[in-house]
Amino acid sequence: MSSLSVHDPSAVLVEGPTDAGPDASARALPVLSAGSPTGSAADWAAQRRDEIHTLVAEYGAVLLRGLGVRSPAEVAEAAAALGIEQMTERERFAPRRSHAPGVYSSSAWPADEPMCMHHELSYAAEVPGLILFGCLTAPTSGGLTRVADSQQVLRMLPPELVARFERDGWLLTRMYHEIGVPWQEAFGTGDRAAVDAYCAAAGLDHEWLPDDRLRTRQRRAAVLPHPRTGVPVWLNQAAFLNERTMDPAIRDYLVDVYGPDGLPFNTAYGDGTPITAETVETINAAYRAASVGEPWQSGDLLLVDNLRMAHSRDPYEGERDVAVILGNPVRFAGHVLS
Repeated sequence: MSSLSVHDPSAVLVEGPTDAGPDASARALPVLSAGSPTGSAADWAAQRRDEIHTLVAEYGAVLLRGLGVRSPAEVAEAAAALGIEQMTERERFAPRRSHAPGVYSSSAWPADEPMCMHHELSYAAEVPGLILFGCLTAPTSGGLTRVADSQQVLRMLPPELVARFERDGWLLTRMYHEIGVPWQEAFGTGDRAAVDAYCAAAGLDHEWLPDDRLRTRQRRAAVLPHPRTGVPVWLNQAAFLNERTMDPAIRDYLVDVYGPDGLPFNTAYGDGTPITAETVETINAAYRAASVGEPWQSGDLLLVDNLRMAHSRDPYEGERDVAVILGNPVRFAGHVLS
């Protein structure tokens, strides 16, 4: 465990354990320890704001340890101290609770199943530039929020696969019905006219179907330049939101009941060509090789550059309570494809 330079002797920056497996080749997740702060988490974050953002710029993410955050309100105060502009989530793909405007629970996902690597809302016209996670209650075991550098993932992927996604982008199709997130929750309104306006502004093709169902289709660029550095990043959810990510038995059941177009989500190449199971596994293997993580401790904060770093969640046991703030929205030129 190697020490790195810090500006205050009460803080210790280390390259902490990654728990990323033998094939991990990414640098470790940096951990900035608060020691025994005398003020609030927000006070400490405000004093070290520049240092924290410098670490995120260098590593893509930083874990802030020892702050003792206990409530969503304290996470929100820390976000404000760090200068994070909160944004309202639209088009969510999994249920989550809203603690306050712009402050959410982590996505509801079965505790015994992993959540695959993804960039939050990479399919939206407006993508969060930063995500702040606050661990209010750490699980008994497991439950890591891992991160993977999409610049490294991009270098690991076969050039021919990258070239095709660069040429065609990726296509996300969603069906809002009784399976998955209702459209009223995903769009934050029960007003169809408001959804129509949102879809028009965000480049979503949408179709209202009988029984209050909604189908949307959106084509997005898969590789984009990071707005701060210009370095290309693999910024998409083509693998995570593909039907091959579902449990095969569940997928077969949904197809049997609702038909192949009735899945709550599915992805394809931007020209509509299906993505094979082999391609999904190739992408996920690159994510696994690049992933790093640090076991949660109650009171931790994790600040992530959502444009550079994908994140995932391990299975866990016990209670796990993580508050989430999406912030600093970014609109990319060339992201929304016709």
